[in-house]
Amino acid sequence: MRHYENLVIVKPTLTAEEIQANISAIEEVITSNGGEIAARDAMGMRKLAYPLGKNERGYFHVIYYSVAPAAINEIERRFRINEDLLRFVTIKYDTNREVIAWNQLVQKAQKKATQPVSETKVEEVVIPAALEENDDEE
Repeated sequence: MRHYENLVIVKPTLTAEEIQANISAIEEVITSNGGEIAARDAMGMRKLAYPLGKNERGYFHVIYYSVAPAAINEIERRFRINEDLLRFVTIKYDTNREVIAWNQLVQKAQKKATQPVSETKVEEVVIPAALEENDDEE
């Protein structure tokens, strides 16, 4: 079993329940192919560097897991079929140095998941439209 990380970007036009259902479906794809999910990191709604289609924002979610290398092709194939995903990237951690880094990222994600989310943090992630226009002028 090798260590992997998947960053998925879900369409922002979905409701919160639909986004969570998509994330659950993504995790189900991994576990149904023999993967063990070590940690999750919901990064939330963020502005994209450039528009993807008509979307300027996306819901970012990172999943750290271990799975047999043969299963990656099927996992990525199922990600490509999912029309609610704007983009995804799979990162393989192979060398000892990379595995140590993966373990540190998993610990960081688990620590972040156990911390209570305050409402002020959620508001900091959302950028008001007035501020976005000011950033473009500079």
